[in-house]
Amino acid sequence: MMYKAVFLDFYGTLVHEDDDILPVIYQQIQDSASRACNQQEIGRFWWKSFSAIFQNSFGDTYQTQRAIGIQSLKQTLEHFQSTRRAEELIEVQFDHWRKPRLYTDTLPFLKQLQGTRVYILSNIDSDDIAEAVRHHGIHADAIITSEDVRSYKPRAELFLEALKRTGLQPHEVIHIGDSMVSDVYGAQQLGIKAVWLNRLHKKQTDGYCPDYICHNLDDVYSILIQSDTERRQL
Repeated sequence: MMYKAVFLDFYGTLVHEDDDILPVIYQQIQDSASRACNQQEIGRFWWKSFSAIFQNSFGDTYQTQRAIGIQSLKQTLEHFQSTRRAEELIEVQFDHWRKPRLYTDTLPFLKQLQGTRVYILSNIDSDDIAEAVRHHGIHADAIITSEDVRSYKPRAELFLEALKRTGLQPHEVIHIGDSMVSDVYGAQQLGIKAVWLNRLHKKQTDGYCPDYICHNLDDVYSILIQSDTERRQL
């Protein structure tokens, strides 16, 4: 294979995101809120609160995903005057992080990559992803989390740690992920080729240009093989 190592995002790439879980939380907030609101408003406020904490979480100010989730949910409950407790309400999301649904193409894809080093880079807490990969029998050469480097993608620390562990240069690896910002921009700012895994057929964000766009891991593998074939023909 042309690339000596493959970097992979986890949630939204190898396993499902929590898109089915969040509406359950929104509904419980709506049902318990004194302030009139709908699920869309709740989702927007929680995401804005979460993002503000997340973007300032690195180095000495680093907080785990669980801590950020609880803190931002508390702010959301307070804003909508809900009587629910954040620590109880968010448990369903934490459970998902530990036992997410697996995409059907994940294990076959990883099997095809045998012989190539595979590193999972995830914006998640170490214990949660350790349980998730154990639950699904996922194997990788290393799993590097935001908790390991006290920083979140798209900041450079996760990618730099992965490069350090591989001993490779940016042009020798490729990163695959579902987030245009965290994965594509995060990788490309270091000179790493990036595949945008657009499983949900989202509209492409203006200002970003992934090296490749795929809708499933079968397509990704085809690109990896095609790149290798083209290199051999040069």
